[in-house]
Amino acid sequence: MKLNELTAHEILDLIKQKKTSSGEVCQAVLDQIERSDENVKAFVRLNDQASATAKEANGPVPIPIAIKDNICITDQEVTCSSRILKNFRPPYDATVIEKLKKSGAVILGHTNMDEFAFGSSTENSCYGPTHNPWKLDCVPGGSSGGSTAAVAANEAIWALGSDTGGSIRQPAAFCGVVGLKPTYGLVSRYGLIAFASSLDQIGPITKDVTDSALLLNIISGTDSRDSTSAPFTVPDYTKALVNEVKNIKIGIPMEYFIEGIDPEVKQLIVNAIEMLEKSGAIFEEVSLPHTEYAVATYYIIATAEASSNLARFDGVEYGLRCHPEKMRKNPLVDMYEETRAVGFGKEVKRRIMLGTYSLSSGYYDDYYLRGLKVRTLIKNDFDKVFENYDAIITPTAPTTAFKIGEKANDPLSMYLSDIYTISANLAGIPAISIPCGFSKDGLPVGLQIMAKPFNEEMLLRIAYSFEQSTDWHKRKVRL
Repeated sequence: MKLNELTAHEILDLIKQKKTSSGEVCQAVLDQIERSDENVKAFVRLNDQASATAKEANGPVPIPIAIKDNICITDQEVTCSSRILKNFRPPYDATVIEKLKKSGAVILGHTNMDEFAFGSSTENSCYGPTHNPWKLDCVPGGSSGGSTAAVAANEAIWALGSDTGGSIRQPAAFCGVVGLKPTYGLVSRYGLIAFASSLDQIGPITKDVTDSALLLNIISGTDSRDSTSAPFTVPDYTKALVNEVKNIKIGIPMEYFIEGIDPEVKQLIVNAIEMLEKSGAIFEEVSLPHTEYAVATYYIIATAEASSNLARFDGVEYGLRCHPEKMRKNPLVDMYEETRAVGFGKEVKRRIMLGTYSLSSGYYDDYYLRGLKVRTLIKNDFDKVFENYDAIITPTAPTTAFKIGEKANDPLSMYLSDIYTISANLAGIPAISIPCGFSKDGLPVGLQIMAKPFNEEMLLRIAYSFEQSTDWHKRKVRL
């Protein structure tokens, strides 16, 4: 097997045995990017110092990693795949980047995403769409589609993404890799360009569960620069990788197996449940009664917060600045309007308008405030289930990857792609997506596991146990 096809923990073993080096691994990855990224289009820019950094890497985990295009790296352009941030080079590293550099990781570059993380397909990007490595005419999911596609195509050993309503887990399911959304507050958001501040969370995208635990060890921890960072002592997550699920109680929410789920997806989830049951896990049907309101609640809260966060992109201090040929009102207002009209894409404008409407006078109580109340009810549903159960298992997405362009003109249908992942963000709980099979068309299907806040160890234990009984994660894309 080629170096770029190995997992991070396999590479670390080879490095310890002096059978390879970080420089050789990085070169294998860069060679794969040169061979395949013309078709996949996972990366929007590469770090031209990656190869040199790899040759000098001396940290404990000198592994090449891809970074989503909304995480800041000192003096490297970051754009959120939007015209409005063209040529923006932050003067600081995000906390997760600081931690990666300290570990010896080699930054490969930034990956494509839906503009400002607004989307479920990585089609809403100023750089054009990313393609699913398993089937190039299909989407990779979104908004972290560039990162998941890079890992699936062996263009990166592992990657970082961000998850606001499923943006790590849904594309991980579509691309057949492992995607973990940590508990809100476990991983610092300092240096992550905000979409919805009460929902966003950075997390790992990897080839297997062991790598997910390794990367979570590196990026987790309290950060004084992030006011939402939790004062939590981070354990060694690799110690949770135990192949034992006997007597672990898992709930199956009836609301997640309703009309609209693809029959093939449903059957593969049932198969996965039966496999864990044979290993000793105890499954019972549970109810999360407010699930039906999750999508509507999410799009009220997320768009309201996005409207507020994106107000800073006005062409004054950084990024794009446009000057209209003909002044209509006054120079400053005209510059604001022209810059935002040219700089933002269609989906970003749609969400800003929705969010501004729900926050406006006369509608705040009817929409945003009511959305916050329903969010509390959704969280209470999970709290009640977790009083008696260790975890919850569901599909990650209701379908496999759809064709590029198939839902481009149907935003409501696109929003429903995240129907199974949104609730975890609203409740602030951890969730992971792992491969659990392939459709007849050869497209991956993901299994989602959710657990109590800060109980990533339970997620990793169940996911690892399932993984040890299957070979879905070992199947490789050939490009």
